[in-house]
Amino acid sequence: MDSSSRSWRFNVFPSFCGEDLRKTFLSHFLKELKRKGISTFIDNEIKRSHSIAPELVQAIRDSRISVILLSKNYASSSWCLNELLEIISSKEEIGQTVMTVFYEVDPSHVRKQTGDFGKVFEETCVGKSVDVIQRWTRALIDVSNLAGVDSRLWLVISIWD
Repeated sequence: MDSSSRSWRFNVFPSFCGEDLRKTFLSHFLKELKRKGISTFIDNEIKRSHSIAPELVQAIRDSRISVILLSKNYASSSWCLNELLEIISSKEEIGQTVMTVFYEVDPSHVRKQTGDFGKVFEETCVGKSVDVIQRWTRALIDVSNLAGVDSRLWLVISIWD
């Protein structure tokens, strides 16, 4: 389906590692989106007793844009990496727009799974199948090859202006 003829429930789906961003950058990011009237999926609004995984998959598919906030510990979570696979699938299948923000992480470390990012990724891969590791690796390469925003270069920037 063409993304322009689709009805979207959310404008933005943020994908992030809560440990790194929930109490810092994310709160400012979400506040700014709200201030601009941009509807955003917020995971803590999932109704209690509902299963999280299907809700997240549906929220990704119902969002016009996914913003992947890559940080040092993003790859520490198989949950985040599987969410990334779903975002890539939505990009390919329904034409979802994907934006990448490299938050205090070198884009080449994400692309090549090196440095601190690579060490964390390796730990997450322990015990996983070769197929799963290859899919995660391809997804990280794909998103790091998108023109993204590198927070280490920020002076004052707004990606929404």
